Amino acid sequence: MKTAVIVFPGSNCDHDAYHVVKKILNKNADFVWHKETSLQKYDFILIPGGFSYGDYLRAGAIARFSPIMDEVIRVANQGTPVMGICNGFQILIESGLLPGALINNNNVKFLSKNVTLKVSSTSSIFTNNLKLDQRLKMPIAHRQGNFYASNDLLKQLKDEDRIAFKYEKNPNGSMEDIAGIFNKSKNVLGMMPHPERASEILLGSADGLAIFNSIVENF
Repeated sequence: MKTAVIVFPGSNCDHDAYHVVKKILNKNADFVWHKETSLQKYDFILIPGGFSYGDYLRAGAIARFSPIMDEVIRVANQGTPVMGICNGFQILIESGLLPGALINNNNVKFLSKNVTLKVSSTSSIFTNNLKLDQRLKMPIAHRQGNFYASNDLLKQLKDEDRIAFKYEKNPNGSMEDIAGIFNKSKNVLGMMPHPERASEILLGSADGLAIFNSIVENF
């Protein structure tokens, strides 16, 4: 498995993601600058958290137009697994790879704290080694993480088993307590919590590693 960690101006979790793949999972990984235009040699695409382009206009709104995103969209539509974490989730929504919107948290404040997630679906490469309703502890760090969708979209996500994770205690106002969702083919995952920051016990939790291990074991 060879992983591309996409780097935008303002990314700040790229080294965390690279560390998990390269040093903990012992898999090949490269940083890929946002101006690159090819992801042909990669098996897994990871869009990390941070503040791409300073979150100007809207989080992820400018990064969506970086040259690499046309290629991310292309390979995702061909079935390559793509995972967006926090700002990566925002970018995936802005690019149209995932539906809905991520708006300001209910209190309009930046939230940085540990949360507990519940696994809501096990029918994806990212979660099929997990157990339904399994609890995972990991941090959040966002201001625009409040997932919003129309009632029709929420019904569709539920009917198609596309809600990946829910918050045990909703920290930001997300509808249906949603913390992460899949695309229709379930090869694209977007989630606001940071599993890469919860992949070693010395960080306080290694629960996030379960998601990365699920990806690895499915290759």
